[in-house]
Formats: sequence, C-alpha cells, structure tokens
Amino acid sequence: MTAERQTTQNEITPAANEGDAATPGQSGVAALDRAFSILFAFRPGDYALTLAELAARTGLYKSTILRLAGSLIQHRMLFRLEDGRYQIGAAPLMLGALYQRSMRLGDVVLPHMRALAEATGEAVSLYIRERDVRVCLHRVDSNHSIRDHVREGDVLPLERGSGGRVLCAFSGMQGATYDAIRRDHYYVSIGERDRETVGLSVPVFGVQQALRGALCLAGPASRIDGALLQSWRVPVLEHAAQITSTLGGDPAPLRLAAQLISKT
Repeated sequence: MTAERQTTQNEITPAANEGDAATPGQSGVAALDRAFSILFAFRPGDYALTLAELAARTGLYKSTILRLAGSLIQHRMLFRLEDGRYQIGAAPLMLGALYQRSMRLGDVVLPHMRALAEATGEAVSLYIRERDVRVCLHRVDSNHSIRDHVREGDVLPLERGSGGRVLCAFSGMQGATYDAIRRDHYYVSIGERDRETVGLSVPVFGVQQALRGALCLAGPASRIDGALLQSWRVPVLEHAAQITSTLGGDPAPLRLAAQLISKT
C-alpha cells in the first residue's frame, strides 16, 4: 500500500469515529450538525478561515470538513477563495433577509410576556422609543382588578418610569443613572411616572445589538414591595435574553447580568 493511500485511510478512519458510521437514521442528522458547526465557526470580524482554523474551531477532521465544504459551496453557504481559505457565502445573507422580512416582533415577544404575566400576576409591556416619547407596542394585562392601566398605543414620558429610562440608557443618554442601567441591564422605578406604580424594565436587542424595545413588568405599589420587585429581576432578564437571541441579538450581556444577580 502506498504512503498516499495510508494517509487517506488515516484521515478517513478517525472521521468515522465522529459519527460518519452512524446508523442510517442518524447519519443525515450528524452530517447536518457538522455542516452547521462549520458555518457557526465563523465569528464577527473574521474575513476568511483556513482549513486548519476550521478544524481547530469545530473539532472535525480536515477530511470531514473538505467533504462537507463541497456541499456547502454548492449551495452557496460557503465560498472558497483562490488561496484556499473559506468565507461565508451569499445564501445565508439571502436567508437572513427572508427572516427579517417575515419576523413580526409580537410573534416573538408576546409568548414571553404572557409567561411573565402568569408567573408574577402583574402586567407586562413592551415599549419602543419614538423620538422624545415612548409608545406601548405590546401589552399583557394583569388579572387583578387593581393594576397598572396602560394600553397598546399609549404614549408615555421618555424620561420617567423604568421603561423610559431603559430606552434612554440604550439610546446613548448620558449621566450616572444611565451608566448604571447600561452596566446592570435593568432599572427599577418606584413612583417615578405615577406615585402609585412601580416597575422593572430591561432592554431587548436585535441584529447588530440594535435596541428593539424595553420589556417592562409593572404594578401597583400597594401590592408590590421593593423586595418582590427585586426578586423578579432574574426571570425578566432571562426572558429578555431569549427574546434577544430569537431577534438575532447577543443575549450574553443579559444572561451575565442575571447570573451576577443570582450570585448575590
């Protein structure tokens, strides 16, 4: 057997240990998982990756990457440069544009808002900024007869209340209060907009970490004390992280904020 033939066998045999020899019902799924791992090996700031870099980042053998890369290139998911390096192809951009056009914010946020309202018994709103005011875009009411009365479409002050403060902070507003909000990724207000109302708000982000809104849990001060409001920080942050992830943003800062709170 020639040295070339031995090398080929040595490259192929370990790849089988990665799952290439999986059962017929699993092999297709395994191949897809590996193909996706190649695509997700690319990070922000990467121009192109060598075969060795892809192997290091994915843990796959070069022979496996070469085989899968051929299919990815055929479907324009990858592009191979003349020097042998790989880039993300045009097809993900096309799929991303389709995703953005089909994505309706309410479809993403409302299930999380309903879950929060059910878990806490209080009203949940999503506010967006419109110039110098904030608008309630989506709302899930509390089942209590005494509650924070806000309706979808209501216009509220931007610089009063937790929702407005969060929108200001992540729109670049300067000041110690806004620096703290950007650091902590949440804000608690007690009687700012209405002296009978308390609120907790966190930001939600989209593609390229663009601010998409402020997720706000609010209710009457007569029913919600400061300790209870503080206890809701982690679940609200976790829901905001899930929303952010679905919208194409980076949920890591929100998850880190929740982890830091959990440790205190």
